[in-house]
Amino acid sequence: MFTPPDLMQAAAAKARHSAAQQAVHARNIAHADTPGYQARRLPPFAEAYAQDHGALRATRPRHLHGTAPQQLPEARIDPAPATRKPNGNTVSLEQEMVLATRTSGAHEWALSIYSTARNILRTSIGRGA
Repeated sequence: MFTPPDLMQAAAAKARHSAAQQAVHARNIAHADTPGYQARRLPPFAEAYAQDHGALRATRPRHLHGTAPQQLPEARIDPAPATRKPNGNTVSLEQEMVLATRTSGAHEWALSIYSTARNILRTSIGRGA
């Protein structure tokens, strides 16, 4: 059975994490005026990836002693919000836009690495890029 190289698995995991981060940023922005809403954050990619990297993985729910397929971590309330409005809302639109831009760059970076690795694999088996 073919399994993608570790580099491709890591790049795909980073792309999934970045997509989930973008969803969290979008949710935060959508609730920017909701009284009492607390801004959410995902754990950093390195922390989320370290939890699953190297562990046995189950391909079926009852497969040996592996873990269930990896789920993305839950978004947690931001422990150190940049702002707190009088209505209790902790979303800073400026901070969310900066973080969303960084996350977009990280997503593009991960997809670029995955694409390059895929092209190298194709070339190595004689199919070209």
